Amino acid sequence: MTEPPLLDIRDLHLSMTSFDGEAHVLAGVNLSVRRNEVWGVVGETGCGKSLTGLSISRLVPSPPARYLGGEILFDGRDLLSLDEAGMRNLRGHRIGMIFQDPTTNLNPAFRIGEQLVDVALAADRRNPDILGVAARAGWRTRRRAARDVAVRTLAEVGITDAAERIDAYPHEFSGGMRQRVLIAMALIGRPDLLIADEPTTALDVSVQSQILALLAGMVRDHAMGVILITHNLGVVAKACSHVAVMYAGVIVESGPVAALLRKPSHPYTRALMASIPTSGVRRGELKGLPGQVPNLIKPPRGCRFAPRCAQAAEACRAGPPQPVDLGGGHMAACLKPGPAAEAA
Repeated sequence: MTEPPLLDIRDLHLSMTSFDGEAHVLAGVNLSVRRNEVWGVVGETGCGKSLTGLSISRLVPSPPARYLGGEILFDGRDLLSLDEAGMRNLRGHRIGMIFQDPTTNLNPAFRIGEQLVDVALAADRRNPDILGVAARAGWRTRRRAARDVAVRTLAEVGITDAAERIDAYPHEFSGGMRQRVLIAMALIGRPDLLIADEPTTALDVSVQSQILALLAGMVRDHAMGVILITHNLGVVAKACSHVAVMYAGVIVESGPVAALLRKPSHPYTRALMASIPTSGVRRGELKGLPGQVPNLIKPPRGCRFAPRCAQAAEACRAGPPQPVDLGGGHMAACLKPGPAAEAA
């Protein structure tokens, strides 16, 4: 019997109001994540990757955001139907979030330990097992227990001498170490779902490899589901079990990483992979994608990629293409996916 998805996003539509008008930024996103799966969400800047992740945690401010339709089912509950109090009970506890920039997401005025202890105390209010102390324990006992949890979690994410380093300020840590602190914050609540928004951006290659290995170990040890938002297909190939390719607020192709990277079937996915430099590409020969991302206030009819697609036909502009099952969970939202599109 197949395990039901931990997270099931169904036909999610989101608009954002600006001075120029209302932009339809998510236009029917569908994504299912099970435990022990790491889904990479990849695409150009502005395609809706981060907004999808923030929508799961309901961290998109409304206004200017407005959900036009769809469901975000987490363990069978629609998160869009919950009030703010209900979401607070899930954030940091069952749904963890690693934000993109540790420099702006750690308070420079407080020691690392103070920030981690606050997270542990807040998580304990929702799950008393986290601190492991009696419900009637005093404030000092609870803070000591929270500090112990913070030290253990820092050590778990690879911070050496965690008992001493916990009293350091964020500026005393390197970029990679600050990223590990954010991961520790997300782990303290023992989440079932972890959303990592470009956790390796601006890190050097060796530190990036360490962070990806850490995420893989967390999935193995805690049976979590993970959504890893990134621009880097190399990161997807190394760290993810599945991948969803987004373009202009739509998932155009998805499936197991090995199958999708071996046989990319949507023209946009092939264009992304063709833009990756290889050892045989000389200066000036790197392929680019012609055209521009569409204006989402007045998006094109039908397939949003059609204006930039060399294989586009009139049928592509008639309506949004439905995902085609290519086998083994590999899906592509294209009228002529795969080699047929190349030959068209």
